[in-house]
Parts: sequence; structure tokens; C-alpha cells
Amino acid sequence: MARKTAFIVGNGSLENDLSGAIDSADFVMRFNEPNLADDKSGTRTDMLMLAASSKALHLRMADPAFLENAALKSAKILMLAYHPEVIRKYHPRPNLFQRLSGRRADWTTQAIELMGHAGKEIRIMPPQFYADGCAELGITANRMRKVFPSTGFLGICYALANFPASEWQISLCGFGWQGWKRHDWQNERVWVESKIASGLIGIAA
Repeated sequence: MARKTAFIVGNGSLENDLSGAIDSADFVMRFNEPNLADDKSGTRTDMLMLAASSKALHLRMADPAFLENAALKSAKILMLAYHPEVIRKYHPRPNLFQRLSGRRADWTTQAIELMGHAGKEIRIMPPQFYADGCAELGITANRMRKVFPSTGFLGICYALANFPASEWQISLCGFGWQGWKRHDWQNERVWVESKIASGLIGIAA
């Protein structure tokens, strides 16, 4: 029996048009504010993995155009990658001046309110999921306040945990392994390459 297809779509540019394959897949995951500028990744979204701990999310939620993103509008499930306990224990806290200007470490409540009113089912990954992700990357306890797994990495972990290779073909596209300086991009890329070598995931081209 043919395996089901799952696409994990990053926000980087694509060389080839994968919109047909992505929109016809059985499951599609995207991240934060999906990049649809080149029309090569379709719009289907079953799950949007969102970081509710960043200044970027605050700016997105303040922009009415955010909710008009076609992939976001089609998303069935909003998954918050970082549990509030994780944000409280490990993520950077704004300084006094940043707090006075409205900056926060945790935007979970605001994201739930906004996305709930937009009709999304909302889920939050448990703290142990985050701890397991850190362990996968070799991020030890004394480094967990300085280095943070990316939403993309956590999304891939979620797919591997929930979609067994015997039943699912998981493909990645749009990952550039660069961005926020506090993510360990090099080790995340090496980790993904090991999963590709073992046949657990593939790269869509």
C-alpha cells in the first residue's frame, strides 16, 4: 500500500514549483508567517507551527495583513512550539526599557486569543517535547538559556514522532538553516542530514 505524503515547508525560497505536490499531500506543516511570495509552495496548511516568544510575532499580530496570509487562513491547527513554562525558564527576558515599550517574552495568551477568534484549533507542545528536542541537538542544561531549537527543527521532530516511516513519506523543502543567532543552525542541519541518510525523511526537489 502506498504511503501517505507529508510536506514540512520552511520559509526559504524554492528552486522548483512544488505547489501541486504540496497542495495534494495528506499533511502539510508550515511555520510562523508562511512565505508564499514565489507561488511555488502552494497554500495547503494542516498545521502552522508558531513561536509565541518573539518580537516578530508581536509585530505580525499587530499587522492586519498577517491573518490574510493564504496558508495561515487555510491552517486547521495552530501549534505553539514553546510552552509558556519553557519560555519562562529558558528564553531571554526583555530589559526594563523594552518592557516599557511593550515588549514581552511570552505572547502565548495573545496568540491564543487572536488565532482562536480566527477559528483555529490551538495546541501547545508540552515542556518535555522541548527538552527532548534539546537533547537531540546535544544542548545541555547549562546551555538551554543561550541556545534554542528552531520552530522548524521542532516541527520536524513532531512529524517524525507522529508519522511512522512505514506509513508516511515525509519531505522537507524551503529550509535554509539560517536566521536568529540563538538557534544552532549547523547542528540542526547535521541532525536533519542524519535523518535523510537513515531514510526517515527526504528533500523535495
